[in-house]
Amino acid sequence: MSNLVVVAVAGFFASMVDGALGMGFGPTSSSILLSSGITPAAVSTTVNLAKVATGLAAGVSHWRFDNIDRRLVIKLAWPGAIGAMIGTTILANVDGDDLRPILALLLMAVGLRILFRFSQALPEADHGAEARVPGKAPAFDQRGVKAAAMTGGVTNGLVGAWGPVVTPFLLQRGLPPRYSVGSVNTAEVAVAVVSAGSLVSSLGSEGLQVGVLLAMLGGGVIAAPLAAYVVRFLPPRVLGLAVSGLLLLTQTREIAHSFDLPGSRWIAYLGIPVLIGLALVRPRVTRRIRRTRGARQAPSGDRRRNSA
Repeated sequence: MSNLVVVAVAGFFASMVDGALGMGFGPTSSSILLSSGITPAAVSTTVNLAKVATGLAAGVSHWRFDNIDRRLVIKLAWPGAIGAMIGTTILANVDGDDLRPILALLLMAVGLRILFRFSQALPEADHGAEARVPGKAPAFDQRGVKAAAMTGGVTNGLVGAWGPVVTPFLLQRGLPPRYSVGSVNTAEVAVAVVSAGSLVSSLGSEGLQVGVLLAMLGGGVIAAPLAAYVVRFLPPRVLGLAVSGLLLLTQTREIAHSFDLPGSRWIAYLGIPVLIGLALVRPRVTRRIRRTRGARQAPSGDRRRNSA
């Protein structure tokens, strides 16, 4: 019974992270389930089945709070589903562990790119009519969205990584975090259905524990609407930096495990919060430096005007 409580808590926090940041359900819940002694195949099947229910709850909640772009959800869902079929097919013939280091390095680069982007002051939000249309996000650069969704579907089928690929891509394209998270979470339902169906058909229900699945579903479904509500009030820079921090932390773990770097892992774990903190205060420090320089230059300019 105590183990099921732990699993329910894991599902709650994993769903909170995923619903607020657009990524993290798979890595967070998988780590906890693996540490509890469940086999990797059963963990993968359980997590993907749980994603279907928690994704539905999150999608409805994000729709209720107007965190989604409906056309974007469709544009993400069908390429993602195709990618998931490709990923699970590859997984049946190629060892997914061989692909983890490559994916981790790519995601680490994406995390650093997002860290740099959100360390800068963001332009003022456009509160025009387009942004207030229900079910429609403000205009952003949509080039490559379908390719990113298909790539995310492939990586989800291989290693359970949908959000870490698609959410950062949308953020880089200029879509506000609120809509990035909501649209990605909603489209993930289609990807999870295909992934879970492929896994069940290929692996069967061997090792799948119904009690564990129900406990995770219970915790995750409770957290989904709460996360969808909270994401509406988080400042975009804070949310973007949180996405970057989650990427860097999870991929540091993957890289350290893949290349057998146990000591360096903890140095990185300590350094990442420092980087996030510096990025958070960078605009304030930059403004203060500019004001100081302006104050120093103002007297000399006044003296020149007075002498004239």
